[in-house]
Amino acid sequence: MLRLALRTACALALPCCLTVSAQAHAVLERKEAAPNAAYRGVVQIMHGCDGQPTTRVTVTIPEGVIGAKPMPKPGWEIVTQKGAYAKPYQSFHGTVSEGVTSITWSGGSLPDDQVDEFTFFARISDAFEPYSTVYFPVVQDCAKGSIAWTEVPQGGREAKALKSPAPGVRIRSATAEAPAATGSASTRAGSLDVRTPWLRATPGGASVAGGYVTVVNDGGTPDRLVSASIDGAARGEIHTMSVEDGVMKMAPVEGGLAIEPGKTVELKPGGLHLMFLDLKRGLNAGETVSGTLVFEKAGTVPVTFAVAPIGARALGGQAGGQAAGGHHNH
Repeated sequence: MLRLALRTACALALPCCLTVSAQAHAVLERKEAAPNAAYRGVVQIMHGCDGQPTTRVTVTIPEGVIGAKPMPKPGWEIVTQKGAYAKPYQSFHGTVSEGVTSITWSGGSLPDDQVDEFTFFARISDAFEPYSTVYFPVVQDCAKGSIAWTEVPQGGREAKALKSPAPGVRIRSATAEAPAATGSASTRAGSLDVRTPWLRATPGGASVAGGYVTVVNDGGTPDRLVSASIDGAARGEIHTMSVEDGVMKMAPVEGGLAIEPGKTVELKPGGLHLMFLDLKRGLNAGETVSGTLVFEKAGTVPVTFAVAPIGARALGGQAGGQAAGGHHNH
């Protein structure tokens, strides 16, 4: 009925508006985000415009969402626009006052009867109130016609009452899992909650570093951690650790690490852990290091590792010596 009413209104009032079809739709796959945490935005284009293929998608990055970066997409060109923020924001790399304000994918052709995703990574700052909604306006251009998914609810109206609502993300309340001052924020990725990633500082001349993180799967389907990386390391591996006849042995986990539904997997000293090899520089306690965790279903998740002292048993803990499983002897 709604589509019929819209088409009738267009036919009576403005025939040319038929080139902008209500059949087109743009939504965000991840409709919830944590404050002061990384966010993986996946814009899903569900239809074209009156049967016409989609040829360009532009996403506006709202104020308070910082450090936005697009994911490359085969067959599509990417153009970003940068501008000054309304105020400075604190990031893990210091204070930032400007950044990407819009991302455009163009040059491809998405048929009307197919769907596709356009992905970006960003950080939700602490500028938003808990349970508020942040809107990411999307403009969808087709071979003929276009539609602007840019309407934002005002005056108590609901998004579903709008003709062309902008995709929105609801901000969760800060939880008890939020890290201490020395830690990094919990990051949501699909059904996974990635908590407190951290590294051990390295002694002079060391070329490897141990990494640790807790992953909670509160969804109904399994996932798998398949790889990890940090800035300044040539590669990362997932390792097991065991002691046989008094000798510490480590080995890569083949095929990735399973994260079963309803389970918590803790990578910690003395057990499962991440190993980062061929470091370009040493890691110093108190600093932070950018990295990624790659999951089979949740995809690539940007995280920030806090660096604890050499031999620490936990983030914020004191040095524990070689008995704690230091990776400089690997």
